Amino acid sequence: MTHANDPAVVERLMRTKGRWAIVGLSKNEWRSAYDVALYVRDRMGMEIIPVNLRGEDVHGETGYKTLADIPAEKQPVDVVDCFVNSTRVGAVIDQAIAAGAKAIWLQLGVNDDEAVERAKAAGLDVVVNTCPAREGWHYGL
Repeated sequence: MTHANDPAVVERLMRTKGRWAIVGLSKNEWRSAYDVALYVRDRMGMEIIPVNLRGEDVHGETGYKTLADIPAEKQPVDVVDCFVNSTRVGAVIDQAIAAGAKAIWLQLGVNDDEAVERAKAAGLDVVVNTCPAREGWHYGL
């Protein structure tokens, strides 16, 4: 079953101040996560948490290797924004569910229908195949 984004959910996630864990955000300036994270933090006003394989700090924000490594004082995560390959995103979604995240956002070209259904069944809001930086103009962000 193909997921259809609910425009009201997209708008609520983009307008409601919160904490976004950005999985796949590293110091690599050539990756789209690098600039999108700045947009999420600086234009949308969200707190960002870099999550990457090395646990690198990015944009002056403390990084972590996994969602489970994010300390309790930074929980709950409101949105887990996924910049990972579709073959790996299912594991990230399962981590998001286990960590008590409120929503997952799968970037352009990232999808795993079965994992998306698990997220929905767990009560998470889900956005698939779009980018907050591309959606922002709809909301004056």
